[in-house]
Amino acid sequence: QVQLVESGGGLVQAGGSLRLSCAASGSIVSIYDMGWYRQVPGKQRELVAAITSEGSTNYADSVKGRFTISRDNAKNTVYLQMNSLKPEDTAVYYCNAHIYNGRYVGLYWGQGTQVTVSS
Repeated sequence: QVQLVESGGGLVQAGGSLRLSCAASGSIVSIYDMGWYRQVPGKQRELVAAITSEGSTNYADSVKGRFTISRDNAKNTVYLQMNSLKPEDTAVYYCNAHIYNGRYVGLYWGQGTQVTVSS
């Protein structure tokens, strides 16, 4: 069994910062790409940022220059540093990862963490 657990969400004023963390645990042999998505009610979940096992990154245009994704492979953890937050960044943020559990490579998701940015 593999689990992803997010933390770090909350309420922040516009212009502020938050750091999200997502730790993977369980039957993990290898972790490949990891990513952060977000979703607001009535809209599809959208990619925010992704990082490969080698450290290559990809960002949505709306967060480039403000958000930074990173990972600590020793801790099986991915981070999302969010700076200069805007009200439109308000959403539930989910992490995901492709993980080899010894039998197959599966796509796993966290439970989500709420980020609310007040104007």
